[in-house]
Amino acid sequence: MPRTVRRILTLAAALAAALTLYVAPPASAATFLTHSQATSQLRAAGISWTSSGGCSDRYNSTCTSFEQVRQTTISGIKTLKSSSGCAITITGGTETGHSGGTYSHWNGYKLDISKGTCIGNYIKNNFTYVGYISGWGYQYRSGAGNLYTDEGNHWDILYYNCGGC
Repeated sequence: MPRTVRRILTLAAALAAALTLYVAPPASAATFLTHSQATSQLRAAGISWTSSGGCSDRYNSTCTSFEQVRQTTISGIKTLKSSSGCAITITGGTETGHSGGTYSHWNGYKLDISKGTCIGNYIKNNFTYVGYISGWGYQYRSGAGNLYTDEGNHWDILYYNCGGC
């Protein structure tokens, strides 16, 4: 094959690769859900939620909102439900009023759930005890790396991923 043809083919392949990288979304791009999309998935999985204010406004701390929750977070709670066989009631989502930070409720990484004997036993018997985190509570890490913190009156769950979904 003549040298010029090889150069043209190499240049064409490099151009195609560059265009693919430029046009394609990053593989790690997060999928964020609307409140309606999240509640549809939760309802289908048999997971309930409650709101002390009886509302879903993300900007009201007495509401329970799933607006801008990550798909991996919803998949993670669904995995917990199916793995544990326990009833799960979500009491906190992406609404304002929680602590800030990168891995926060507001950024779609965390959910709060009601405490109950079934789910408490499941977490304590299946996840690794990390220790007492001062100011937060007793923390457990799942095999997938997600964190479950007993904050006294509820479980605070940080989903880095969907937990093997």
